[in-house]
Amino acid sequence: MPLAVRPAAPADLPHLPALQLAAGQAFHAVGMGAVADQPPPAAAEFAPPQRLGLLWVAADGNRLAGFVLARPLDGRAHVEQVSVHPSYAGRRLGARLIDRVEEWAAEQRMPAVTLSTFRSVPWNAPYYLRLGFREVPPADLTPALRELLAEEAAFGLDPADRACLSRPVRTP
Repeated sequence: MPLAVRPAAPADLPHLPALQLAAGQAFHAVGMGAVADQPPPAAAEFAPPQRLGLLWVAADGNRLAGFVLARPLDGRAHVEQVSVHPSYAGRRLGARLIDRVEEWAAEQRMPAVTLSTFRSVPWNAPYYLRLGFREVPPADLTPALRELLAEEAAFGLDPADRACLSRPVRTP
């Protein structure tokens, strides 16, 4: 059965924490054990964005393969989290999930999709750059993106290794 990207259903929510934790284990390979072992949000924390239509899943039948969580931020669609189960890596699933956020952004007449990510992790900034994202220069960061980077630094993420990226919404 082909992988389908669809809006998350309430029945999907209990599976998302384990999926996020499994996807995060790859950070061990790049010496980021603290990131890999960070507890994921509880299933109930996914309910508000699910109800608002800001959470999509990729499913292989009844088995979840990945998810993406987005929110509006400074008039743009901001990707909060993309997680793909390791058994589905290399199938362009992350790209499909991000494209779904872009479709939502286009429906909302938002000009761009943004995200924050690690510069040095191959499946983070380098991957997103291949998908057409570009780094937002510090002078062009919106107030909310500046605040987001400050929150990440306060959380313990190295500011020198964090980047905000943006991709214009492509119109059909």
